[in-house]
Amino acid sequence: MARKIAVVEGDGIGKEVIPVAVKALEKVRDDLDFFPVDVGCTRWNREGVAIDGNDIEALRSADAILFGAITTPPDPSYRSVVVRIRKELDLYANVRPVHANGVSVTVVRENTEGLYAGVEEITPERATTLRIITRKGSERVARFACGIVQPGETLTIGHKANVIKADTLFLNTCREVAESLGVQYQDRYIDALCLDVLMHPGRYPVIVTENMFGDIVSDVTAYLAGGLGMLPSANIGDRYALFEPVHGSAPDIAGKGIANPSAAILSAALLARHLGDDDSAVRLEKAVSSVIASGNVTPDLGGNATTESMGRAILAAL
Repeated sequence: MARKIAVVEGDGIGKEVIPVAVKALEKVRDDLDFFPVDVGCTRWNREGVAIDGNDIEALRSADAILFGAITTPPDPSYRSVVVRIRKELDLYANVRPVHANGVSVTVVRENTEGLYAGVEEITPERATTLRIITRKGSERVARFACGIVQPGETLTIGHKANVIKADTLFLNTCREVAESLGVQYQDRYIDALCLDVLMHPGRYPVIVTENMFGDIVSDVTAYLAGGLGMLPSANIGDRYALFEPVHGSAPDIAGKGIANPSAAILSAALLARHLGDDDSAVRLEKAVSSVIASGNVTPDLGGNATTESMGRAILAAL
């Protein structure tokens, strides 16, 4: 039976790289039924609505979601579209793997709480954002992170409990979960970790953090792979899963035809692996690696290829 894949191109370079990723999936799978879901700022400009309940239900109907990039509408009453999707589908674990130059670092980020929970109060004289850390949220993301730690590896808990007391709950909960599962762990202050993971990436095979810290440290680790154009991600819950490149809508290069399609295709590889298809995931990853090794790459990697030409080369490599 065909697996239903919701495709959200979104805004900016999402419209350029996601079609390439869909073609790549079609190359390795003939049993996927793709259907579009139109959300984001482009739709808001056209209709005054960026996302509605029908869109959420459409996403819920899919076996997996391939997601491009969203620009939040310039309306202070609008919450981030992608944050709403993460909350409503309860995609509590954001997984951002980096594999480059013999190094593997995976950041597992709590995806529904922290400063991105959307609990805010804005007045002319003061703006307040509530940082929410719960035992339930910390426990389930810690359990997920422990589940991907391989034998002999150490889980790193990134935090700032020495200054932010809410992090004490996150840190202690992660410790308790790791101990209960027999997983070796260490903890590091998040600011120092952002430097040390670049200097000694081999020390940090799996990092678990709260929401905003995970957003930051995972962007930092993109340096190891050559930049944000190389970083895929998965948003995982108990029932739903969404896969997206980390780079965002990148309005500064949107429409120029120079966006790197690698992160979108590598996100498609994560999607294939989520469906239980490791063979297709490996084929997609090897195709991206071979094209990068050939030097036929976009300007962010030092080449002069376009999105289209690099995409064609990756499809040919498949």
